[in-house]
Amino acid sequence: MDNLRPVHPVLVTIIGAAVAYAGTMIDNFVAFAAQLSVTPRERHRRAVEGQVIGVASLVAIAATVGDVLRAVPRPLTALFAVAPWWLAARAWTERGRTADEVPARGAMTTFLVTLALGGDNLGVWIPLFRLDGVARGLIAVAVVALGEVVFVTAAGAIARHPRVVRGARRLTPRLIPFVYLALGAVIVIEALT
Repeated sequence: MDNLRPVHPVLVTIIGAAVAYAGTMIDNFVAFAAQLSVTPRERHRRAVEGQVIGVASLVAIAATVGDVLRAVPRPLTALFAVAPWWLAARAWTERGRTADEVPARGAMTTFLVTLALGGDNLGVWIPLFRLDGVARGLIAVAVVALGEVVFVTAAGAIARHPRVVRGARRLTPRLIPFVYLALGAVIVIEALT
């Protein structure tokens, strides 16, 4: 047992940040890949920009407003459910159209969905970014940035697969209102528990 050395704090930060990013981005990954699969290819870059800006906003909130967010009663965060419910209402009115007829989904839709799904991110990332010292906080931010590069690359690869695109174009107009409703419900449940 004397051979065991303590794990270096930087390694702990890297592993913690990687696990925190991966664990909180599963729902975002599914939503983002689905969105890309029905978004015209020429609009993918705008959607990626919305995703990256959304995650950067979550990082900024988690890194700078952690103490303030602790003072806000958790049930108030249920208000974030408004964004996916608004998107559900919009998608419901467009459900009879094919994916090619639906207005292009771009940066703003992706940004709103990323923020709406960010409740769990904030809950995990606030303590992560409050680690001892600025250096460890910057390391955590760098790990999240690297994770985001992998995230958008993998989602883009999945969304460009021909079978995924065909299936998504056929099913998404019918299913997306219910997906957004469910996302809003998850946000409310997380906020109230």
